[in-house]
Amino acid sequence: MRKDRDGQPAFDTEVINAIRQEEAGTIQGAKLIQAGELVAFPTETVYGLGADGLNGEAVAKIFAAKGRPADNPLILHIAKKSDVRRLWSRIPKQASILMDTFWPGPLTLVAPKSDLIPDEVTAGLDTVAVRLPQNKTARALIAKAGVPIAAPSANRSGRPSPTTAQHVLDDLGGRIPLILDGGSCHYGVESTVLSLVSEPTILRPGAITREMLSALIGEVRVSASILSPMKEDEIAASPGMKYQHYAPLAEVVVVLGAPQQAAKRINALYRAAEAEERSVEIAATEQTKQFYRGMRHIVLGDRNAPETLCANLFSALREMDSRAELILAEGIAAEDEGLAYMNRLLRAAGFVVIDASKE
Repeated sequence: MRKDRDGQPAFDTEVINAIRQEEAGTIQGAKLIQAGELVAFPTETVYGLGADGLNGEAVAKIFAAKGRPADNPLILHIAKKSDVRRLWSRIPKQASILMDTFWPGPLTLVAPKSDLIPDEVTAGLDTVAVRLPQNKTARALIAKAGVPIAAPSANRSGRPSPTTAQHVLDDLGGRIPLILDGGSCHYGVESTVLSLVSEPTILRPGAITREMLSALIGEVRVSASILSPMKEDEIAASPGMKYQHYAPLAEVVVVLGAPQQAAKRINALYRAAEAEERSVEIAATEQTKQFYRGMRHIVLGDRNAPETLCANLFSALREMDSRAELILAEGIAAEDEGLAYMNRLLRAAGFVVIDASKE
């Protein structure tokens, strides 16, 4: 097999339109998974890079293709609820309620792992994260493969997650044999990760919010690392907890404050950057776009409907990254789905934040 310049296998990556050719695509994808190879596939959150989750050697290929640190655990994707029985050593009492309500969907549950799970999936932890995706192509692929599929986002490690097949091809073309193209992802950010090992704790926020979870199972904690960097000696219990993640090559600065206040500060930063002959773009909202007339900006959505911002964040970061050295982004309230948005945005910025309300 050909090798690329990093010594990894080099493929002529095939892209199959899974909307028009779902049966053919999932059959071909399942054969590759069974053979220990990698397949990128759509989910309702972002595109995943999948391998046989019970085959440690196959899972190791995910880390190599992505350039992903080995201490960053993966999520197992299953085709039906009953599959958790062989993946977890015990089923926590809250899990059945949550699975009945939110599966299939963008919720990942963490529980003690069974002996079937290789260490490559869990980064050596004694727990494993599992979810049942909503996307029908994803579920068809898993069912045909006959194994749980370990899959992080299908991008180079640390880069913005892919929400289209083209994003996957841009990052991993030549590194994997197959991409199933299912169009744009609905939610645009990864699943909520909830640990049920002791007190229910959100390790990564997503479309399933703390409020939705606590309405069913009572008090739900939120990990301190969601809106702040992990400590140097802290172990990542979930994907997406590392210090800088989802990051474009451009510098990203998050500006906090009331909309008009933040926009005023962004205007000043924009002019200062232009004076230094740096190319700049602004990640704006519907409520603030009028403050950026004559400036390069992208409207991500409505700040009062954070799900619209989430849906467009990663694609906007990739688009702005192609033109800018500096991206200035407005912060919003970290509430409900705004928590997921700010989690991704702060990590994309490496926690570089300016609070306009304090100036």
